[in-house]
Amino acid sequence: MDKTPGIIGTMFGYDDYLSPNTWRYGTADMRQLWSETHRRTLMRQVWIALATAQQEAGLVTAAQLADLQAHAADIDIDRALAIEKETRHDVMAEIRCYAEQCPIGGGIIHYGATSADINDNVNALRLREAAQMLEAQLVELLGVFAARIVDTADMPVMAHTHIQPAEPTTLGYRFAVYAQDLLENLHQLRALIASIRGKGFKGAVGTQASYDEILHGTGVSVAAMEDRAMAVLDLPHFPIATQTYTRQQDLRIMQVLAGAAASMHKFALDFRVLQSPPFGEWSEPFGKKQVGSSAMPFKRNPINMENVCSLARYVAALPGIAWDNASQAILERSLDDSANRRLFFPDGFLAMSEMLKRMNRIVRDMNINEQAIERNMAMYGPFAATEKVLMALVQAGASRQDAHEWIRDCSLQAWGDLQDDPTVNKLTDYLTAQSEIAAFLDGEQVAVLMSAESHVGTAPERARAFAEQISAAIA
Repeated sequence: MDKTPGIIGTMFGYDDYLSPNTWRYGTADMRQLWSETHRRTLMRQVWIALATAQQEAGLVTAAQLADLQAHAADIDIDRALAIEKETRHDVMAEIRCYAEQCPIGGGIIHYGATSADINDNVNALRLREAAQMLEAQLVELLGVFAARIVDTADMPVMAHTHIQPAEPTTLGYRFAVYAQDLLENLHQLRALIASIRGKGFKGAVGTQASYDEILHGTGVSVAAMEDRAMAVLDLPHFPIATQTYTRQQDLRIMQVLAGAAASMHKFALDFRVLQSPPFGEWSEPFGKKQVGSSAMPFKRNPINMENVCSLARYVAALPGIAWDNASQAILERSLDDSANRRLFFPDGFLAMSEMLKRMNRIVRDMNINEQAIERNMAMYGPFAATEKVLMALVQAGASRQDAHEWIRDCSLQAWGDLQDDPTVNKLTDYLTAQSEIAAFLDGEQVAVLMSAESHVGTAPERARAFAEQISAAIA
């Protein structure tokens, strides 16, 4: 049985609980980013950044700093977990593990710091990196959408309101609707990335008293030391913090993720509707050996888009936990946010990366059934085209109210016929045979007006223009 090391004295494998995010969801890069190895590597980077600033202030020797740098990559999780079993404190365990490896510099690790000085800066670094990964995936998805928009900008399809046939649109314009939401999500994500800040180095309750004490007489201010350490990390920091940075930042992050999840859910839900046989216009690619159902061999279910909807609902629930953390951070801090943050950050980002991965593949490889699109247009398009007939009748001198009633009578008759035979829409025949209409428009004029495919307004032009806007934004 496949086993992987876990807490000292135990082994985790397939006979133990494994989060689906451990192996099923998310990209490999995103899973690595949220790994324990990467977290501890970042912790050591933060300690090195602090020691760098302290070395320049004369508090740490060059040899001590060099020793920390030399062992930064020597992550030993088994040893750290063994120490944590005794200390019951994960940060202290990693400090001692790191110090054991650094005979020269081990004694100055974490000098003046509190645990949140390390953890909150690590979190900020990791959150920014995770958001940048999502940005890359979202840029890729928007590029795929832009190509789809251009290719289908002129393809007429039936639009639906209230899940009922309405008027024609174009497929490219429909794609542009989804892409517009996702482009806004991209702008929000980029603004978020630019705004993510670390705690800085402010000590136990944010006053920097410990750093002020050790820097006394060095001629270096606490602000200068903090700025230098954070510059090493290339991470902006909050000017004000308690023991932690404000948990409002976590809330903003999860809200941005939830917003993008909503956009993907909208697309995925529509996709599922359009793949159903009564529509039949879209479908997911289906592998030669893929199984749709264990009971019904004929099934071809939209499993990828169902997965997107499922994960999106989960992400949508996570801001509520972040809201509780932000609103219930008692005085200078409490630890009741710690456990849930270990869960919802990786879960949220891994779910988002999985959704984007699936969306990229499906939008690129989806099947578009032009025969079904044409069938639905032939079935329902004539009803939408009656708007043009109505306007033409009024222009020819008919009363709008009378003309509306003539068209309504013909439409109801044609709709009734469709219930018996959905393959033929007789509405054009009924309109041309209507004597009141014939007094204003001849049969040929009515037939031309009843071409629904041309009743798409400015949709093609605006869809193509929006594709260009996407291309400029992701260039």
